[in-house]
Amino acid sequence: MGFLELFLLAVGLSMDAFAVSVCKGLSMKKAGLREGAICGIWFGGFQAMMPLIGFFLGTLFADAIKAFDHWIAFGLLVIIGINMLKEAFGEEEESCDADLSFKGMLIMAIATSIDALAVGISLAMAGNVNIFAAVLLIGVTTFLLSGIGVKIGNVFGSRYEKGAQIAGGGILILLGVKILLEHLGVLA
Repeated sequence: MGFLELFLLAVGLSMDAFAVSVCKGLSMKKAGLREGAICGIWFGGFQAMMPLIGFFLGTLFADAIKAFDHWIAFGLLVIIGINMLKEAFGEEEESCDADLSFKGMLIMAIATSIDALAVGISLAMAGNVNIFAAVLLIGVTTFLLSGIGVKIGNVFGSRYEKGAQIAGGGILILLGVKILLEHLGVLA
């Protein structure tokens, strides 16, 4: 997987954290660098850690599922992407609060990074991935987008939240299709 694909994957995974950060910024009276950094560290750290865990779990089973691993990677990415699209188009309003406490951020960081665990498994199945470069890129991208999201939410409101989820879901679905087509020999 090349840099462009890894960057798109990082952006796609970051969109949930970005959307939550926008929501947090929306609920804050004033959001500065401190608040953006707190969200960035929590979300970026968990978004980096989860694919690493998933990758190592996936490599444990790689030999046993080698014949259909591309289907697993495709399925996981498409399911995650579809779930992101459902959330974006769903009518359910998420609660939005400015809570930056340890417990509040831990829960949100885990909730927004569960998808990254499955993506880590997909990366193990896809093969030819430098996992350490991937998790670094995912973590840094999420850190930056989360920090920016807090400020955007504070200044502009929730205008970009839905678009971020749609973009993230679409990117993950397209990456899943690409992995499948490469393994089937359709793409070189």
